[in-house]
Amino acid sequence: MKRFLAFTAALTVASLVGCTNMSSQQQGTLSGAAIGAAAGAGIAAISGGSGWTGAALGAAAGGVVGHIRGGK
Repeated sequence: MKRFLAFTAALTVASLVGCTNMSSQQQGTLSGAAIGAAAGAGIAAISGGSGWTGAALGAAAGGVVGHIRGGK
């Protein structure tokens, strides 16, 4: 699980660095997905579920919310 969290953290940092030429809505979508994936994996790990499933569901939900919030 530590390996997965390290991968998620590295992916989050890499995605935030690549946001320089994006619109605010695109940045919101990407940031929301990254934060959602990390939160979903963490919640799944705490509750004893699958980290990959939690990350996928969290990324989908975070991406949608980030897309909506980034457009404002």
